Amino acid sequence: MTTWDAIVCGAGAAGLATARALGGLGLRTLVLDRHHHQPAIAKGEVLQPGALRVLDHWGITDRLTTAGAVSLARLTIRGPDADPLMLFDYTTLPAGYRTLYSHDHPTILTTLAHSLPPHVELRRGVLADTLLHDTTGRVTGVRVRRGRDTHDLRTPLVVAADGMSSRLRRAAGITVHPRTYPHRLIAFDLPGAPPEPDDITAYRTPRGLRLVYPLPHGRTRLYCQIHPDEIRGADRTAMTHWATALDHDTPALRTLTERVTGSLASRQIFALRHYTAPTLTVPGLALVGEAAHAVHSLAAQGMNTAICDAHALAHHLATAPGPDAALAAYQAERLPWIRHIAVMSHDAARLVTATGRTARALGRRALRRTHRSPRLRYTATYNLAGLGIHPFAPLDRLYQLGLPDPRSARLPHWNPG
Repeated sequence: MTTWDAIVCGAGAAGLATARALGGLGLRTLVLDRHHHQPAIAKGEVLQPGALRVLDHWGITDRLTTAGAVSLARLTIRGPDADPLMLFDYTTLPAGYRTLYSHDHPTILTTLAHSLPPHVELRRGVLADTLLHDTTGRVTGVRVRRGRDTHDLRTPLVVAADGMSSRLRRAAGITVHPRTYPHRLIAFDLPGAPPEPDDITAYRTPRGLRLVYPLPHGRTRLYCQIHPDEIRGADRTAMTHWATALDHDTPALRTLTERVTGSLASRQIFALRHYTAPTLTVPGLALVGEAAHAVHSLAAQGMNTAICDAHALAHHLATAPGPDAALAAYQAERLPWIRHIAVMSHDAARLVTATGRTARALGRRALRRTHRSPRLRYTATYNLAGLGIHPFAPLDRLYQLGLPDPRSARLPHWNPG
């Protein structure tokens, strides 16, 4: 029997990042995951500067570069004809934070797993079924199940990184109230470069979002917003007609139509939810990643926030006088960040995914006015990069709608948080 300092439940980005962070402290850490093999899904492919800073500290950024990561410096919101509406220009950020990376999600997870030190063990095909408690109610371990066998594992710290439907979150009595967006995303893995090969590009169309960015090895990721029942039961002929219609709602993507029709088998469909847990900790337990929060995929914040959760938890475990103090400090630091990310991501999603005429017109105006103000544009980019919490003030919202901004040219000078 091994005595574990921590047990991390879940081997997605949040769980592996947490295992890497705790392992870096010298903690004997066990990672459990119910899957026998890592699922290959189209998610968590864009790394923001805030998360890259953490990965660089762990020596992982260079490994991703060697594995073919694509370096990008801009996120652009465009109209269906590619007319620019809003530019998030990362080259304006402080030195050292001017790059985004895109990479395949399985490669990111594999790179994290390969970075785990020898005193961290990863066990697959093991379900963390519920929590164990002592007589005071403190979490003292997990009950695990492998096939028909169950047994108990004790540890001073359990980390729930078991995703949106987290069993451990429920076992801790922490309730979330997920809200489902009224649309879904369908994703395609396409050969060849995107129309804007140096950008992540979000196209606003009458039918909603079309998100495009480059992947390693000369490929393209395409996300399209769809109604929940839009392609339900569609056969290949119906899907081909659907793909051809991209020409009409997004002329800028006309060059992708043939590639989409040839890549229909690669499609994946995702429902989109958003929520924030009311608390990130109970005695002996911490929530990280999607066990604690979920946001719309547009803003590319889910995996990045999870990586920063892991870093913050390890930091407080290293500096606080005890585990309870560490968990309290983790909650105090991360919950305001997570709530800020939730508001920012939801606002961005509404601006780009709205399909009603009035909402689209107001969104277009807000995007153009933000773009024309260097101060607002820099603030939006800084927040999106994960470098700090600087939400728009109520007056800034009026500037977005047309009120003249007397401070438009005054760029803030913040130190990354």
